[in-house]
Amino acid sequence: MRQMKTPLFSGLLEHAKKNPIQFHIPGHKKGMGMHPAFREFLGENALSIDLINIAPLDDLHHPKAIIKEAQELAAEAFGADHTFFSVQGTSGAIMAMIMATCSPGDKIIVPRNVHKSIMSAIIFAGAIPVFIHPVMDERLGISHGITEKAVNNALQAHPDAAALLVINPTYFGIAGDLRSIVRLAHHHGIPVLVDEAHGVHIHFHEDLPISAMQAGADMAATSVHKLGGSLTQTSILNVREGLVDVDRVKTVLSMLTTTSTSYILLASLDMARQHLSLNGQQMTEYAMQLAEKARTKINEIPRIYCVGREILGQPATFAMDPTKLLIHVRDLGITGWEVENWLRDKYNIEVEMSDLYNILCFVTAGDTEETIQTLVSALRDLSIEFAHVQAEEKPTISLPSIPVLSSSPRDAFYAETETIPLVEAAGRVITEFIMVYPPGIPIFLPGEVITEENIAYIQENIRAGLPVQGPEDESLKTIKVVKRQTAISG
Repeated sequence: MRQMKTPLFSGLLEHAKKNPIQFHIPGHKKGMGMHPAFREFLGENALSIDLINIAPLDDLHHPKAIIKEAQELAAEAFGADHTFFSVQGTSGAIMAMIMATCSPGDKIIVPRNVHKSIMSAIIFAGAIPVFIHPVMDERLGISHGITEKAVNNALQAHPDAAALLVINPTYFGIAGDLRSIVRLAHHHGIPVLVDEAHGVHIHFHEDLPISAMQAGADMAATSVHKLGGSLTQTSILNVREGLVDVDRVKTVLSMLTTTSTSYILLASLDMARQHLSLNGQQMTEYAMQLAEKARTKINEIPRIYCVGREILGQPATFAMDPTKLLIHVRDLGITGWEVENWLRDKYNIEVEMSDLYNILCFVTAGDTEETIQTLVSALRDLSIEFAHVQAEEKPTISLPSIPVLSSSPRDAFYAETETIPLVEAAGRVITEFIMVYPPGIPIFLPGEVITEENIAYIQENIRAGLPVQGPEDESLKTIKVVKRQTAISG
């Protein structure tokens, strides 16, 4: 029954009840020093616990009391040896994982469809990325995970890699065979880092993909705020002892974390952990049932397809989280972006994401039969409104060749640059990011050598109407490259 305890939140409440006279930050002093309208909106309760690391309340950088106990309870709940709270989001936890395991010049094996926080961490660490292409789903226009075979090929070619990073599950709720991938990496003595931003709840239900800790991974950046009930910006870093230096993880986390940590955010992590530990199975079961009802009804609507378990059965589609509703709308003859805007304007519905072919909706324990029915009704009306539209031929989605890495991303990012026309850039080293949606996989990352093939790929996608994003020049007429040094004559 230890999981009943909420040491951090309870400690905050006890401190607030004492109502001490505050001569410390935050300067609003329980709301009395802020705009009255904002104070009234937030309320006295929230403002009374908007505190920082004063002595009675412990310190996230050196926890010895209520934060230490709250993190220990979280480790117990998630099956980790150590759990650290993050108020820097999952991005901060991801950066800590990579910077704690990679030194300048170290190789890290990563999927090509990584979140920008991963590339940011690689730049900060001075690491060298070894990329694996994820498996593409050409029908849906999305990328899945990486396969055990691809990981094995990478490990054979780079046995000196410092770490392997895996996304589990993907943004769309699809998971590969994580346990086999972890076993393979550990056979080579390489730690496995997991981007678990969209999988906090999977640890608490047996019918969902296995979590990073259940699979034996060494570290996992797990977003609690996305699907676990804590406040926005809160996450945890789960760590398993063995291949990871826990003290170094603590040091790096502290380097990346503000010294003015929000106790409202920290308390929400403590309470979310308790709720998930005690009620996570029931909450997730409820969300799964709602999502399956929605999926069944959506698939009865003409020309709209909601992805289900029929997608499973391949190495990169080993398991799925059914609470993610990936709704394919290409057959309506309109884009996912148009559907997102239509739902907003006509039904006051906000979706998680849209791209050229899909919209993505998350179903959680915060939903009801009514919210699900509203979504289904809206999609029915959408289908009727666009019944006269003919679907155009879908642009072919292909993956470009991964360019040669000429220098570390960090060296390229900090190099002196010059701006040149894209059509003249073959052979130069890029200092920017360029990617196409779908599938959202980078064409170029800093440090890679630009090729004629990939210039043609970019131009082909622009002509097809697919958005190309990343560079400072959004028209893609020019890009930034490492400046060539010219000899200085006497």
